[in-house]
Amino acid sequence: MSSATHSSSTSSSSSSSSSSSLDYESIPVTALNYGVRKKLALYLNPTNTVAADWTDIAEKMEFTYLEIKNYEKRENPTQKLLEDWQTRVEATVSRLLGFLEQADRKDIISDLKPLIDDDCRKYLERQKELPVQVPEVDSRHQDRSITINDGQTPETFDAFICYCHSDFQFVHEMIRQLEQTDYNLKLCVFDRDVLPGTCVWTITSELIERRCKRMVVVISDDYLDSDACDFQTKFALSLCPGARTKRLIPVVYKAMKRQFPSILRFLTVCDYTRPCTQSWFWVRLAKALSQP
Repeated sequence: MSSATHSSSTSSSSSSSSSSSLDYESIPVTALNYGVRKKLALYLNPTNTVAADWTDIAEKMEFTYLEIKNYEKRENPTQKLLEDWQTRVEATVSRLLGFLEQADRKDIISDLKPLIDDDCRKYLERQKELPVQVPEVDSRHQDRSITINDGQTPETFDAFICYCHSDFQFVHEMIRQLEQTDYNLKLCVFDRDVLPGTCVWTITSELIERRCKRMVVVISDDYLDSDACDFQTKFALSLCPGARTKRLIPVVYKAMKRQFPSILRFLTVCDYTRPCTQSWFWVRLAKALSQP
């Protein structure tokens, strides 16, 4: 551990102790949602001020000179910085607060503290719904049936479909276009394929991590308000960082009023909203799901 990392942990301890009972060290930075990230960018992106900016934070996160120079080409370097850093094991809220404190940006901490605490509490509430015994999803326990066609061997799928219930009509169309055609793909649709009475978080983890080759995320305004969709997406992104771009495919099927989630912006989107691209939309998606 470098001195910078060590000192960030030390300095963030004072931030944690001055807060309520939140243990920032145990909360990953992925718990911070769009509102906090947008405000961080508003503070850190400008480089013509006397205050420390995103480049100072990047150095404390131990990004290389070349990496930082590449981030300079980005319209929103703070956003990209957080997206890359959050794949590391040490990327906790505590470390981020520590870096800000070291950079003498206590103004940011003071302004964003209520939003950060709110996101952290929501994250902890979701964690309470997760199973206490993680081995429940271990491969040694795959003899338990969780989908309607599980037999002696666990059922596997080409893709897990992450969607909110208000978008289920489009999921039906996805089933028709991808399963009931020559593509003959096998999709895991929670409401159709998963046995009732099972723990949602446990089964989601099992399906995304072990039984499905890909994950299709149906993005909509309602998706952004769904805790279940938020958990499923972040779980998929937390898997092997080198493989995540191959595993997760965002789909937009109707116009959105809200901004596209920043955590997915580094992925190529399959867009159904433009009439000029609809003719090859299903071909493109099916090809991506058919890859080994």
